[in-house]
Amino acid sequence: MAAPKKPTPKKPTTASKPKPASKKTTRSFGEKVKWFFIKACLWFFGVSIASVVFFKYVPVPFTPLMIIRAIENKTGGKEVYFDHDWEPIDKISMNLQKAVIASEDGTFLIHNGFDFKALQKAYKSNERGRRIRGGSTISQQTAKNVFLWQGKSYLRKGLEAYFTVLIEIIWGKERIMEVYLNSIEMGDGVYGAYAATEHWYRRDASSLTPMQAAGIAAILPNPRKFKATGSSSYINRRKERIVREMRAVGKINYNAK
Repeated sequence: MAAPKKPTPKKPTTASKPKPASKKTTRSFGEKVKWFFIKACLWFFGVSIASVVFFKYVPVPFTPLMIIRAIENKTGGKEVYFDHDWEPIDKISMNLQKAVIASEDGTFLIHNGFDFKALQKAYKSNERGRRIRGGSTISQQTAKNVFLWQGKSYLRKGLEAYFTVLIEIIWGKERIMEVYLNSIEMGDGVYGAYAATEHWYRRDASSLTPMQAAGIAAILPNPRKFKATGSSSYINRRKERIVREMRAVGKINYNAK
């Protein structure tokens, strides 16, 4: 008969050691906001730079202003008229290029996007309560027309300065002028040199005379109010002044500084 097995003595139980606390840390609200802001800035810079590079080579099909004007006319019960066709700069009259430089930005060919003297004059003029005037360059106007909305907020002006620097660096003067002359409002529902010359003079954009080019440039402060043909005495005086100043512009060299 087999001897009975002795009971195996139980090992003394020891209290289980607590597991080390997880090293996973939770971000505070402030840190989350910080990271969101950093990611948003990186996303904005990436998209904005990519957009500027893209439109260096591709025609701008439409601008925010074109959409805004169409909505305004639609909600106002007006006819929604839209005329815009892209025209390469070598097919746009040199007279029109000189006319917009003479009327809008006399230092366009030599500044780096901003005319600080013009801004100072505009500030002083507005401060004295005179008729409000702007000091925006063609580069600034192009940046605003293509990438931004209308308005006078500090945010928009800051973004305008940012995009102005980008297009000056990436596009260069000739491309800025080309986009400007193809995107700017030149009549009610009329955008760009091709549509404007057809609308006002029934002719090709490459064949504008100095006076005709001056007529288009003269209405740019308010192209929905003024007319390039059958103009008021005020616009006729502007035309004559612009033609005189066009002679001072001389030969345009977009690569010179």
